[in-house]
Amino acid sequence: MHAFESWKEEKTSAYLYRILSDCESGSPRQLLFLELAHEADQQAELWTLELRKQGLSIPTTYRPGLRARVVAWLASRLGPRKIKPVLAAMKIRGLSVYASYRPSGHPMPLSVNDVGASHRGKGASGGLRAAVFGVNDGLVSIALLVMGIAGATRTSSTILLTGVAGLLAGAFSMAAGEWISMRAQREMFEYQIGLERDELAQYPREETEELALIYQARGMERDEAYALAKRMIDDPELGLDTLAREELGLNPDELGSPWLAALSSFFAFTFGGLVPLVPYLLDFQRHPLLIAISLSCMALFLVGATLSLFTGRHALWSGLRMLSIGGVAGVVTYFIGHWLGASIS
Repeated sequence: MHAFESWKEEKTSAYLYRILSDCESGSPRQLLFLELAHEADQQAELWTLELRKQGLSIPTTYRPGLRARVVAWLASRLGPRKIKPVLAAMKIRGLSVYASYRPSGHPMPLSVNDVGASHRGKGASGGLRAAVFGVNDGLVSIALLVMGIAGATRTSSTILLTGVAGLLAGAFSMAAGEWISMRAQREMFEYQIGLERDELAQYPREETEELALIYQARGMERDEAYALAKRMIDDPELGLDTLAREELGLNPDELGSPWLAALSSFFAFTFGGLVPLVPYLLDFQRHPLLIAISLSCMALFLVGATLSLFTGRHALWSGLRMLSIGGVAGVVTYFIGHWLGASIS
């Protein structure tokens, strides 16, 4: 079984490398991923021989699993750079080509786009992860609220009213918190960039020296480093952009939108929170609580399975873990609500 799993893993790697190669068509990275795919296929052949020695059969054709197909779809839609954590969890090698900083040195930038490459491509995977967690927050919060109220009363209208109130309160609270957090962060970044702009206007020569020293520290000869730094600083906008990226570690084009963060949090929380409220919103007359529990359990399992894309864990194990945690919390909340309801009455 170990040999078969190893064969399957290598074939999955080869499949994903070819997807990445297609995504990087026309770039030097395309050849790299094609070579890695070829190496993975060769490793798979070695495992094929091992399986035959053991008298085991192998499939005549490889069919990628659900996780591999999901990752391939994400790579095709978002680009490999933006889903690096997901690809790393799939044990994909060669991802260092998407980083500007390497232990052996630093590929010297020839343009401002090269200079900022290390700060780009982090938003999408982070946003995807944040969306999953936002859905999970809404789902767990409202499911537990419904369970707690259901333990105290069986009146559907009371459960619905409480659930909707909790949903709105949670969604607006999440949105407000994200807006304030992102707004404060953006203002801090804008302030730092403003200081850099003032320094660039007053001390262009000193800023050129600082930038040249950064390039020298990464292995570039002094004359070459100074020439590149001067070329950047001679253009005020280009110089400011470069200094923000190199000295501050900021990408001025990706400071983040407070409104986008707020709306994303609001809708993610709302989407998750609506799941346990569906039977009450649709006014199911028979077993609404049982239906709400069933829907919540399925959603918890799906959220856990989705998170496995980032952790590299088996989707079934991640889904069951999320389901067990939510289930225990739900049972405890239900009995607490039941006890409080009995005490109050």
